[in-house]
Amino acid sequence: MQGSATEQKDLPRWPPAVEARGQSRRLPDFLQSVNLKYVKLGYHYLITHLLTLLVIPFMVVILVEACRTDPNDLWQLWIHLQFNLVSILVCSAVLVFGTTVYIMTRPRTVYLVDYACYRPPNHLQVRYTQFMEHSRLCGNFNESALEFQRKILERSGLGEETYVPDAMHYLPPRPSMAAARDEAEQVMFGSLDKLFRNTGVKPKDVGILVVNCSLFNPTPSLSAMIVNRYKLRGNILSFNLGGMGCSAGVIAVDLARDLLQVHRNTYAVVVSTENITQNWYFGNRKSMLIPNCLFRVGGAAILLSNRSADRRRAKYRLIHVVRTHRGADDKAFRCVYQEQDDDGKVGVSLSKDLMAIAGGALKTNITTLGPLVLPISEQLLFFAALVAKKLFNSKVKPYIPDFKLAFEHFCIHAGGRAVIDELEKNLQLQPIHVEASRMTLHRFGNTSSSSIWYELAYIEAKGRMRRGNRVWQIAFGSGFKCNSAVWQALRNVKQSPGGPWEDCIDRYPVQIIDWIPALQH
Repeated sequence: MQGSATEQKDLPRWPPAVEARGQSRRLPDFLQSVNLKYVKLGYHYLITHLLTLLVIPFMVVILVEACRTDPNDLWQLWIHLQFNLVSILVCSAVLVFGTTVYIMTRPRTVYLVDYACYRPPNHLQVRYTQFMEHSRLCGNFNESALEFQRKILERSGLGEETYVPDAMHYLPPRPSMAAARDEAEQVMFGSLDKLFRNTGVKPKDVGILVVNCSLFNPTPSLSAMIVNRYKLRGNILSFNLGGMGCSAGVIAVDLARDLLQVHRNTYAVVVSTENITQNWYFGNRKSMLIPNCLFRVGGAAILLSNRSADRRRAKYRLIHVVRTHRGADDKAFRCVYQEQDDDGKVGVSLSKDLMAIAGGALKTNITTLGPLVLPISEQLLFFAALVAKKLFNSKVKPYIPDFKLAFEHFCIHAGGRAVIDELEKNLQLQPIHVEASRMTLHRFGNTSSSSIWYELAYIEAKGRMRRGNRVWQIAFGSGFKCNSAVWQALRNVKQSPGGPWEDCIDRYPVQIIDWIPALQH
């Protein structure tokens, strides 16, 4: 045994370079080298173009048979048609009638001509230290409430340049009906002035007006304030949506779309905003303090059209709107609830079950949206996993469709850092897909229903929007609601003049840290 070991030790060995070349000639371990995402991508392409692959051979066969046809057979067919003129006329009439009915009854395409986001003046910006100092000096909060707000701010994902209304900058704060009206006018008129200037549309040409603001609904309404300011025409269809939360922007777009199906050749303006002045909470209940730390000033005005002439200059066309309402469930209904605390101070309370309820609403929403937008390959995989789970093994994990195959861009409501984190995880998105949402939260805070438009403006400012790209806007709101809007870019879209990111886009994306040194003291 020892001799054989010595003989093996003394055997000549290949030089290292030659041995390495020998190993390089071996077949690779395919289980280690094949990236499954490329296998899945190839499967997606195969299933997507399966119909084309089946039709092409069929068309080739028809073409070959046509080339083999005897000219005498074609002449006999022509003679036969000449003696059946009545049949030809009837068929032609039916064809023309059917085409006319189809054109008259098909849904009218809704175009997004342009939109404008409000950019508050710099003197309304609030820093962390300023926010905490004002909260301490106003005398309404105890030490526990102040410490809670500090912790929320540390983890909020908000930056140092968000905006609060003018009334909140005074000591003590001066919330009033007049101040709330001023805030609403500044936001709505500021975004509308920019929208009309960029599009060249005259206010008199607007036939439909939809305004949504959840917590501030004065008399006359916000929509009436706009009609009065811009002297809109007397027969305008105006609507004012209140109390519908952060998802009301998508609801307003859906309402405008339905109205544009009925009224031809007209423009619809949607204004999405929220009012903070009269809705700041000055109590000590922790569940009602969170909105103070997250919500900031913002708003957006959107110009929609069903005029075919606007297709050339429009940015997007509306593909789908899917709305989910969980209000029948008591927990969902009360998870975002405006009420008085024990001291009679009014605020909006956020339930601890909010994230779980939002997840359930999202699940219902994407179950409806999925078949409308997902490629057939993903639908087949989802169906196969569902059948396997029902028939064979209940422990089989449900297949999560890859929505990255359906959309190039995602605008997730910037309701808070936790919301964005959960959707990134559950939808298996990449950091670049939620970058617009994170940066909007950092730069502007939670601007409620208008946040999805600041996010879309971010994508445009970065130069990422290409013709044919699809955008998924996802919004959550009280009630509880989860709403989705799907848009498709009609051209390579650039940011409009005066965009909210115009002077700061080069500074983004920024790294968002979990702690704020200035607040540790």
